[in-house]
Amino acid sequence: MKKILILITYFTIHLTIGQTQIIHRNAEIQQMVSEISAESLEGYVRDLAAFRTRHTLSKNDPKEGILASQKYVLDHFKSFEAASGGRLTSELDIFTIPADGRRIPSDSQLGNVMATLKGTDPNDDRIFIISAHIDSRALDIMNTEIDAPGANDDGSGVAAIIELTKIMSKKAFQATIVFVVVSGEEQGLKGAEYLAKKAKSENWNLVAMLNNDMIGNSNSSQTNINDNTRVRIFSEGVPAVETEQMTAIRRYTNAENDSKSRQLARFIKETGERYVDQLEVKLVYRNDRFLRGGDHTPFAKEGFTAIRVCEMNENYYHQHENVRVEDGIQYGDLPEFVDFEYMRKITGINLASLAVLATAPSEPQSVGIDVRKLSNTSTLRWDAPKTGKAKGYYVLMRETDSSMWEKKFYTEENTLTIPYSKDNFFFGVQAVGQNGHESMAVFPQPITR
Repeated sequence: MKKILILITYFTIHLTIGQTQIIHRNAEIQQMVSEISAESLEGYVRDLAAFRTRHTLSKNDPKEGILASQKYVLDHFKSFEAASGGRLTSELDIFTIPADGRRIPSDSQLGNVMATLKGTDPNDDRIFIISAHIDSRALDIMNTEIDAPGANDDGSGVAAIIELTKIMSKKAFQATIVFVVVSGEEQGLKGAEYLAKKAKSENWNLVAMLNNDMIGNSNSSQTNINDNTRVRIFSEGVPAVETEQMTAIRRYTNAENDSKSRQLARFIKETGERYVDQLEVKLVYRNDRFLRGGDHTPFAKEGFTAIRVCEMNENYYHQHENVRVEDGIQYGDLPEFVDFEYMRKITGINLASLAVLATAPSEPQSVGIDVRKLSNTSTLRWDAPKTGKAKGYYVLMRETDSSMWEKKFYTEENTLTIPYSKDNFFFGVQAVGQNGHESMAVFPQPITR
C-alpha cells in the first residue's frame, strides 16, 4: 500500500533559524477569539468582587455572599440561551457535602453553576469541561464574614467562563462543551470532587477538563516581574490512577512525559499560540504548585484527562490575604490588581483549544509502534477514530529530551513508516478532520507480536 510522506506545512511549523514560520488560522475560530473583550472581563470581575465575600459557607443574602454570586453567574448563562438555538441549557446543580471536621464544620449544601452547550452530532457523546471556582477566601479560611473580594482568585477564571459561554454558545460544535463554575474549592476542592465523581458514575465520555484558576495577575511579589506574555499549564505526568499494566508499558516505552494530560497541555500550547498573539504557553511538568491545589486534581484522580491554566507570576500580597494596608503595601485580592488584557489573551487560548477539540474527530484508536525487529526506521499503525471522520493523520515526532512535538508527517492511510529510529525519538498520532482540525495526540503502545 502506497504511503504518503509529507512534512506538514499547513499549521504552525518551527523551522530552522532565519526561515519562515507559517501560521494557519481557521477564520471562524479567529473571529470568536477576536470577540473576547477585556472590558467585558473587567466588568464581570468587578461585579464578582462587589459581592464582598463569596466564601463557600457565607450566609444567604440577596446582595452579597456565594448564593448571590451564583445567581449572578446563572442569570448570565440564562441570558445566553436564546442565541444558542436551544443548544445551551443552564442550571445550579445543588448537592450536600458532609462535615469533614476540617473546613466543613457541618453538613452543607453547595452548588455548581453549569451551562451545557449540546453538541450537534447525535452520534458524538464526547464532553469537554472548562471550569473555574466562584468561592473566595481571606487569610482565615474559616472566616465567612470578612471581606474576600476574590478578584483574581478566582474571579478571573469565572469571568473567563462567562465570556466563553457568551461567545461560544452562538456557534455549533460537534461535541458537547460544559462550562462550569464550581464552589467549595477553598474548602477542599469539594465542588470539583462532586462533579468528577458524578461524571465517573454516570459514565460521561469526558475527553478533557480545563481548569482556569487565577489567570489575571501579571505582576509578581518579591521579584517585581511585570509580564503578561506568558501563562502556565500544569499537567500530571504519571497518571494518578495508573494500573500495574499501565506502569509496565510506561516503563518499557519511557513515557513519563506522555500522559494524556501532557498531550492535552501540548495541544493547548500549539493551538493557543496559533490563535493568540503575544502569549507564550509554558508547560509546567507537575500537577500543581507547592502548598496549593486545583479543581483539575479530582478529575485526574477519577482517571480523566485534566490540566490547570494559571498565570505565570503570582503576587502573594493579593492572594489569600485580608484587605488592608500594612507598611505601605496594599494587601487583598482587589480588582485594581488584575490585568484584564492578560485575561483576554488567556481566555483566547481556552476558546481556541475548545473550539478545535470539539470540531475535530476523536483520537485515532489502537495506536501502536512496531518494535518486533531492529531497524533504523519506525513504523506506526492505528485505527480510525471512533467519532467523526478523519481526512488524514499526523504522525508526530520529537527528540526524547524535547517537550514539544518537532515534526509532523501527514498521511491518509492507517500506517506510516518513516526513516527515523524508534530508539532515538518519541512519536504520536493525531486524527485530522475535513476542516483541518486535529485531535489530541496519542502516544503509541509497543507492537510486540
